[in-house]
Amino acid sequence: MTLRRMTVAQALVEFLAHQWTIDGETRERTIPGVFGIFGHGNVAGVGQALKQFSVDEPGLMPYHQARNEQAMVHEAVGYARMRRRRSTFACASSVGPGATNMLTGAALATTNRLPVLLLPADTFATRVADPVLQQLELPHDATMSVNDAFKPLSRFFDRVNRPEQLFSAALGAMRVLTDPAETGAVTIALPEDVQAEALDVPDEFLADREWHIRRPVPERPALDRAVDAIRRAERPVIVAGGGVLYSDAAAALRAFVEQTGIPVGTSQAGVGALPWDHAASLGAVGSTGTTVANRVAAEADLVIGIGTRYSDFTTASRSAFQNPHVRFVNVNVASFDAVKHGTDVAVVADARETLDALTAALRDHRVSAEYRDRIAREKQGWTGLVDAAFVPSGRDFPAQTEIIGAVNAASDPRDVLVCAAGSLPGDLHKLWRVRDDQGYHVEYAYSCMGYEIAGGLGVKRGAPDRDVIIMVGDGSYLMMHTEIVTAVAEGIKVIIVLIQNDGFASIGALSDSVGSQRFGTRYRYRDDENNDFDRGDRLPVDLAANAASLGIDVIRVEPAPDAIARLSEAIVRAKASDTATLIHVNSDPLLFSPEGDGWWDVPVAEVSTLESTQSARREYEDQRAAQRPLLGTTSKEDDR
Repeated sequence: MTLRRMTVAQALVEFLAHQWTIDGETRERTIPGVFGIFGHGNVAGVGQALKQFSVDEPGLMPYHQARNEQAMVHEAVGYARMRRRRSTFACASSVGPGATNMLTGAALATTNRLPVLLLPADTFATRVADPVLQQLELPHDATMSVNDAFKPLSRFFDRVNRPEQLFSAALGAMRVLTDPAETGAVTIALPEDVQAEALDVPDEFLADREWHIRRPVPERPALDRAVDAIRRAERPVIVAGGGVLYSDAAAALRAFVEQTGIPVGTSQAGVGALPWDHAASLGAVGSTGTTVANRVAAEADLVIGIGTRYSDFTTASRSAFQNPHVRFVNVNVASFDAVKHGTDVAVVADARETLDALTAALRDHRVSAEYRDRIAREKQGWTGLVDAAFVPSGRDFPAQTEIIGAVNAASDPRDVLVCAAGSLPGDLHKLWRVRDDQGYHVEYAYSCMGYEIAGGLGVKRGAPDRDVIIMVGDGSYLMMHTEIVTAVAEGIKVIIVLIQNDGFASIGALSDSVGSQRFGTRYRYRDDENNDFDRGDRLPVDLAANAASLGIDVIRVEPAPDAIARLSEAIVRAKASDTATLIHVNSDPLLFSPEGDGWWDVPVAEVSTLESTQSARREYEDQRAAQRPLLGTTSKEDDR
């Protein structure tokens, strides 16, 4: 066995450069590059290693700058999702604030079940210079550093306190990064002194290593129970989640529903599982769902969840499925998700493998013509509502629905829409007419304001042959727009549609619904006498000028009756450009999208001096009466 003398950081970088993910016939690098912001703690370790390899072997491990540590995690996550979780980036930070800036990104990755490798620097393992700059000192626990905050946010955590621990830490990290059931944020904390220490590294550790993604087939007893449940159902419905797309099962789903006629509603992560105009596509289901999906879900006697984690938005806070005799078949590669909510038929297996097996077992089965006709009528009605919402109104400040319609119409089928937080995800979930299984990328498991631009850069890295259209509100833009500089520096072409509505539109509407009168959600001058921001004039903030100052091309769509027409022209112009473009457009936050009969449980104050809150509480109690304690049980009334 040949040994090489290397630092821990050098060995880790070279190790990562030789890891490969195998998924069927697809083989790609598991870690194709490193995002890094250098400072105290990693400049002499990981930073030195990356520099050394850039000189000695430039193609070994590409390095990319970032402007914010949280943003570089978002970028890695956007890339990972676009690569169907086969590949992701490593993110290296300094000690202290550099490390803790990545915490939000770690939570987002784990919540979304998306892989990312985090390499935060840590304080001295030897404690020779204790306490060092930026070190957190806790008198009751001398072993704890800020990096311990990653433990509840990571699917795997290790700290390399001695050089020889690198081998097991690195292999353990790769196991989780490539495991479809266990994946999420993977954190290896690297004390700054250990990063620079030398050790003898065997060539075997540095050789190419392949990690095969598991695609478990369904066990026969579970599959038989699922088949029996489907055959017995008269009004079945499928809830398709992100797992359908991660397992590359869109074609298998389409074959299954075209054979059986079973309709499909999608979660936020599952949009794209079927094209919007497919006969079996009900569109979005749940709190931000369509009328057709939610009406079908309410009456369904069987719900087939495929690759969904059943978030409260997907289940409309457990009010979506109202049939007292409804049963659930849950297909998921993770048993944690497959057995949620009291299901009695859990198929712990890959989505594509299971759909193929169900298609073979149900060749002679099809739902009734009456059921299919009912769905077609409901779908036609919803399509008409959306068509009407997309028609330009001629207002100086158009509705957000009009803006979505214009962007959708000007986009190409393979373009990728990116969004994350605010009122846009709800409207997009209902309204965006997706035509490609990877054409919709809305981060909604964590709904993180500021994800959009950074995540969009990751999407573009993962799909360089597609146009990426990032839609973002002014509130989310102000949270994190710094990665525009990264787009300019690396020549990454994205199209950013920045919608200015002078506040937090989503929370403003939610505040109204719970009787809080949009308190604290408007961007206005502060009224000291009334202790609010409700009465002052709009702030003289020029976000288009801000974006231009970062080096991106900017197109202004000024408020005018023809704003939607000029927005459409701006999209066409941006698509024709070779460089990143930001389009600034204003909207009216008080013009809403069509209702989809969904509900979301947000508790309202039980007592209040405000009449608006009292009224909201009465409505909340009426809505809550429709909730079910578990999806797999009968209603509250029947339980009594």
